[in-house]
Amino acid sequence: MRRRTWGAVGVTTLVFVACFLVILGIRILGEPGAAPFGRGRVAIVEVDGLIVDAERVIRELERATDDPSVRAIVVRVQSPGGVVAPTQEIHAAIARVRARGKPVVASMGSVAASGGYYLSAAADRIVANPGTLTGSIGVIMQLAELQELLKKVGVHYDIVKAGRYKDTGNISRPLTPEERAILQSLLDDMYDQFVDAVASGRHLARSAVLTLADGRVYSGRRARELGLVDQLGGLDDAVRLAGELGGISGKPRVLRPRRPTRLTDWLEWLLGSSSVLSLSPGLMGGTTLPLLGAAKLPLYLMD
Repeated sequence: MRRRTWGAVGVTTLVFVACFLVILGIRILGEPGAAPFGRGRVAIVEVDGLIVDAERVIRELERATDDPSVRAIVVRVQSPGGVVAPTQEIHAAIARVRARGKPVVASMGSVAASGGYYLSAAADRIVANPGTLTGSIGVIMQLAELQELLKKVGVHYDIVKAGRYKDTGNISRPLTPEERAILQSLLDDMYDQFVDAVASGRHLARSAVLTLADGRVYSGRRARELGLVDQLGGLDDAVRLAGELGGISGKPRVLRPRRPTRLTDWLEWLLGSSSVLSLSPGLMGGTTLPLLGAAKLPLYLMD
């Protein structure tokens, strides 16, 4: 009886391992039917969720650029925006890929706004769905001011500082006019950088971008009419376009990103759910970073 039980356990384990390896093979080698070796592939690099770190995306862009079998890259953007500096790092990395002779196509998913649009502007072409939410060209910083609440609960802040403006943004008091002017100047500078990046990437006059850069969100169809997007379509359309730009005849073979390291990353990747294990913005604490994106989340440049 025990032998039968252990035999059943062994068979179940082998089946599980085989299924895992099949799924892993499909994820690593790309689309079903795609040849894993040889020249003429399009690599897909994903920018998914809030942009708070650029390391993984840059690493995947560099790996695809160094791969001689990759003729072009599609950056798949599913992001409402994020922190300014990592967004700019990804933008610069895309520009480096293009400088090395490989075309880059940005493919917008449901949302590619603010920081998501910022990095997309570095691509050779932008493809969006008609209902994609994009644009939102602007920068935001939200600061909580809890002075009255703290009084009610009996909390008092004692501030010891060296530097007149070191406690700018302190939640226990309102901003002074001087502090507000400093922060406004900071955001204006970042806003100018955003506008310049869009004007350069989209080959538009800066004055034309300024008329669109009031923080509003556009649909993909409206963005196409305004020159912020090149064509309408989904990921498959972006892959085909990238293949054409890369000189690939016929349907391009697709190279999906290799995924790493932590158990949670593996589970998230294999299950295909980027939202289940993603970092909640509520975990980011009370920092006051300027963001590219929507005003609904306090720390990011987002929609």
